[in-house]
Amino acid sequence: MKLHEITDTIYRRTHVTELNPMQKRMSELPVRGTFTLLAPTGSGKTLAFAIPLLKSVTASTGQVQAVVIAPSRELVLQIAEVIRPLAMGLKTVAFYGGHAMQEETASLAVTPDIIVATPGRLLDHIKRGQLDLSATSTLVLDEYDKALELGFADEMKRVCKRLTGLRLVILTSATPLVALPDYLPADKPEVIDFSASDTPRRRMQVVRVESPSRDKLNTLSDLLHSLPNGRVIVFANHRESVERIYDALKKEGLPVGIYHGGLDQNDRENALVQLANGSTPILVSTDLGARGLDIPELSAVIHYHMPVSPEAWTHRNGRTARQDAKGDVYVITTEGEDIPYYITTDRDYAPTRRSADPIRSDTATLYFNVGKKEKISKGDIVGFLIAKGGLSADEIGTITLRDHAALVGIPRDKAKALVNTLSRERIKNTRAKISLL
Repeated sequence: MKLHEITDTIYRRTHVTELNPMQKRMSELPVRGTFTLLAPTGSGKTLAFAIPLLKSVTASTGQVQAVVIAPSRELVLQIAEVIRPLAMGLKTVAFYGGHAMQEETASLAVTPDIIVATPGRLLDHIKRGQLDLSATSTLVLDEYDKALELGFADEMKRVCKRLTGLRLVILTSATPLVALPDYLPADKPEVIDFSASDTPRRRMQVVRVESPSRDKLNTLSDLLHSLPNGRVIVFANHRESVERIYDALKKEGLPVGIYHGGLDQNDRENALVQLANGSTPILVSTDLGARGLDIPELSAVIHYHMPVSPEAWTHRNGRTARQDAKGDVYVITTEGEDIPYYITTDRDYAPTRRSADPIRSDTATLYFNVGKKEKISKGDIVGFLIAKGGLSADEIGTITLRDHAALVGIPRDKAKALVNTLSRERIKNTRAKISLL
């Protein structure tokens, strides 16, 4: 694709009105070479590497032209959602664990042009003889440092050995790499360093909140009741702690969701949708939620537990102050607790439990048990909710369309009546089960 076509499509099909300096620099890359992009979380790096990737592909050739490997299912889905609307006329697929293998195999009946995948699932397709990557010319290893941390080095090496025709290789990382892996072409590798440019730390306030007791639950509750309305992630170090915090906040009536690796994939994806659309604007999470979440409106991060490493501190905080936005980071401490050297605070704060505009949920999430595989589009859903549900267009929030489901943000005060009304109706001559998530 030509650069002007790519940028025109970006401006037309996304909310981006101007490329940031990193994205402009990446748009200048040649379509041959090996590049490492150092960039903080929340800096717009997905779009940054998508531009040279799209420059390197042509009209459908019947072969896989580009592969993006990412360390988590959530990140794979996020990347695919960025690339798909820009790769017009090209087939982009996402492969990841927890997704039906049968459906992924069916999607290979027509060879995709671009694949976004987790390392293990991509290797699985290769071993089954369902993929030939010998003609693939472009590879992106996104969040390569995180992939190594999670133990994916062997899978990535085995996949990359099948990529014998590579011309363009891009690695992204939040931290400098000691060396390139030996299984990648290293002809004059170039480092593109945007790690210090307008970092989120410059746009955030780090606030210390002292808890009078070792059990921080009451202090957390006081803090949440003191904050202005917005979206917040509370980080804890263990699943059991996340469950306990979630249960306590839910009993208080706070609009809270939960996110950790012990949940099944559907529940995890639903939690992110409900955070993004405002149904549950408070999310309690392990460090699994510190990467791969595309939620630019997040207003605050709360460290219930101290992060276990400088990288965890950086990536947790990267959930707020994303792009050009500002955000606050709160660190709850107790007397005598060791505060790691990498945590520095700007000020102290004593919660008041009083907020002129408290955190609340004015949105509910409507769930349809039909989706793309049933030939339902976002336009079909909008038309259905207007014609049969009596909603106006501006009352319909974000629509998330999956293979066999759709999730829609709607006004909370109309949610129950809407479900009762729609349960008697058909969408596109299809009987759908409609419920509140």
